[in-house]
Amino acid sequence: MSLKMAKGYFEFKQFTIHQECCAMKVGTDGTLLGAWASAPTGPCRILDIGTGTGLIALMMAQRYPEAEVYGIDIDGGAVSQAKTNVADSPFANRVYIIQTDIVDCSVEPFDAIVCNPPFFVNSLTCPDPSRTQARHAATLTYKILMQSVKKLLKKDGLFSVVIPADYRSPLLSEAAQAELILSKECAIKTTLQKATRRYLMEFRNNAVAVVSSTTETLEINPGQRSDWYHNLTEDFYLK
Repeated sequence: MSLKMAKGYFEFKQFTIHQECCAMKVGTDGTLLGAWASAPTGPCRILDIGTGTGLIALMMAQRYPEAEVYGIDIDGGAVSQAKTNVADSPFANRVYIIQTDIVDCSVEPFDAIVCNPPFFVNSLTCPDPSRTQARHAATLTYKILMQSVKKLLKKDGLFSVVIPADYRSPLLSEAAQAELILSKECAIKTTLQKATRRYLMEFRNNAVAVVSSTTETLEINPGQRSDWYHNLTEDFYLK
């Protein structure tokens, strides 16, 4: 799932994403998560794990105007790029980009955490170390991710993630080990006839009465967004 890029960068309605220094580029997964993830209204603290270009952090800042948003990444090039993107945005006074490993992050707990994690598990790595780090769950395994979220999430906080459909079961297993409970999920198909490609998932510390489960499609015809996808992203996409 990918987006078309013009002029070497992505221009959204309220900010622009440059990405020449980032191993992982802007894609549909990150945009979906940034538009779908929930956080409390009013003043709150949001953490974006593996922020990359800063896209999801900026989307959350746009959607939650009273929030302080923190984006962390272990890659220096990504951190530098994200800081530039944030500085050029309308949200520079409340989005903070920090170079750190999630396991070393020891701060006040967050009201909401979001993550578009590395998505290749037990697969061949890439010769480019930065790209391997961004794409492969070798340094940020699901176990480390869920245990870190448990440590950093407030008691009533929300954790939202996007993952390939094949990795749903392993993530749920690690969530259970970390005592995080699924509260909402959305299966994503490219078209109605295709199999599920991605899951958007939300976890909490406490169980909910009913787990919300939906299935959505991105396109009704090739190149034609579904009403759901259009409505979800209309505050961000220029067209």
